[in-house]
Amino acid sequence: MTLDVAETRTEKPRPAERRAATTHDGLPVLGRIGSLETRLAVTPQEIEAAQVIRYRVFVEEMGARLPPEAMLAGRDFDAFDDICDHLIVLDRSLEGDAADQIVATYRLLRQEVAERHSGFYSASEFDIAPMIARHPGKQFMELGRSCVLAPYRTKRTVELLWQGNWAYALKHRLDVMFGCGSFPGAFPEFHALALSFLHHNVLADGEWAVHASPNRYRNMDLMPPEAVNPKRALMAMPPLIKGYLRLGAMVGEGAVVDHAFGTTDVLIVLPVESISTRYLNYYGADAQRFAS
Repeated sequence: MTLDVAETRTEKPRPAERRAATTHDGLPVLGRIGSLETRLAVTPQEIEAAQVIRYRVFVEEMGARLPPEAMLAGRDFDAFDDICDHLIVLDRSLEGDAADQIVATYRLLRQEVAERHSGFYSASEFDIAPMIARHPGKQFMELGRSCVLAPYRTKRTVELLWQGNWAYALKHRLDVMFGCGSFPGAFPEFHALALSFLHHNVLADGEWAVHASPNRYRNMDLMPPEAVNPKRALMAMPPLIKGYLRLGAMVGEGAVVDHAFGTTDVLIVLPVESISTRYLNYYGADAQRFAS
């Protein structure tokens, strides 16, 4: 089965010279569909509200175990929050101010920022340094802490999150997006079909090869290729990982069990030049499809 991977490599699109859309309070909007808007959080209150959303999803819904100070505060936070940009989706039909309207969030970390501080979050699980070193002329961006409140887990919200990521990548002239994609549960064997499909079909190799850290490596090659039904494997994958594959993403070798969050993680690698032409056309080479 073929995924939506571009057959030709194209020049990296540049942002168009047009005025950015804004919210009613003058803040730049990266995307808008109906009552939903996406933009970067701009106040400490908005960042804290995004952390509360993460707590509700990761702890209350998924059973994650955070450090005591985070559990006491009712917010998922760590040192990386201070250096990341926080993409948020707001439902403007809800009452209250912007912090009360946040329904989804993503955490974005640019390479130039990571290198000035403590590096990338996913380096605690995957040996990403050799991959980055092989591409000295490219700028990387880490995507993390993606979560959406249950009532908003719809195509519209996912499209806005991706629209925000895409607009952000264009603005900062980023070349590669990467980050951990998670399967629920701490037992990779429960996801043997999906993990084996990833291993046999979209494994990053050559200049993009990347592996789970040796002390955390869990085998993804759990079923032989002939036993893997592609359709069933894709149906068994979390929507976020499946969405990345449609865009043209690759997956690193080896999974990692995150016991604190109760997940099995794989590393997603998505060079901008590999994004399917179909999706570039859909979202717009200037990231303006949903921004008006």
